[in-house]
Amino acid sequence: MLLPAHFLQWAMTFLEQLAAATHTNQSLLCVGLDPEPRKFPATLGQDASRIFDFCAHIVDATHDVVCAFKPQIAYFAAHRAEAQLERLIAHMRQVAPGVPVILDAKRGDIGSTAEQYAIEAFERYGADAVTLSPFMGFDSVAPYLKYHGKGAFLLCRTSNPGGDDLQNQRLAEPAGQPRLYEHIAQLAQGPWNLNGQLGLVVGATYPQEIARVRAIAPSLPLLIPGVGTQGGDAQATLKAGLTDTGTIVVNASRAVLYASQGEDFASAARAAAMALRTQLHT
Repeated sequence: MLLPAHFLQWAMTFLEQLAAATHTNQSLLCVGLDPEPRKFPATLGQDASRIFDFCAHIVDATHDVVCAFKPQIAYFAAHRAEAQLERLIAHMRQVAPGVPVILDAKRGDIGSTAEQYAIEAFERYGADAVTLSPFMGFDSVAPYLKYHGKGAFLLCRTSNPGGDDLQNQRLAEPAGQPRLYEHIAQLAQGPWNLNGQLGLVVGATYPQEIARVRAIAPSLPLLIPGVGTQGGDAQATLKAGLTDTGTIVVNASRAVLYASQGEDFASAARAAAMALRTQLHT
């Protein structure tokens, strides 16, 4: 007996969903949903109440050429649009039940607060994975790992220039003086990855450091922002991060969302997504 697609989605772990979507859509591309009303096409106006409409058009146009969607919660919360985000994720489940949703929240707190953030990500929004800041230690990550089958991507080596302030600094311990981002990769590949749920965020603007992270964490999925508007090189990203044992999820947001500000914005987004998918094809 064939099971409904929505049942299969819930029965699969995040990593299984990601692998299936990558294979089915022949794609390593993740479309980031960072809605800015001031950039909406004239047909929608600069109207924050139309965030769902804008994002739903993007999802409809690209769902068969991506391996994941990544809504950035700040772009919704800033416009009091959390209810629209809930509605959008429900829409994704209908339109693309096999495509996992990564909630880009970058949470990083401890104790009962972290537990509440985990409820927000996985129970309120129903995301399949979430981005986290690991800089308060393992107890800031552990509450998310109680949700078996869900994923968590830890910030490791980000693409912003200020990332050097902390991530690229060498530690006094352990022996060998790894850089902080290398130590995070070691923890995520090893003792923190209790149920095989962790991945790492590494920016596309540092391909040599993607390669370093991949060497340390050969089996973890890498979420790689920065290809597209931020200037990351697709081929360098592929060479550095994609291996037989570890996949990559390459995120593009503005290059897809705002490919056109005309009435053709959805079809232009699809064309941009397809072009990026082709660049990432191996």
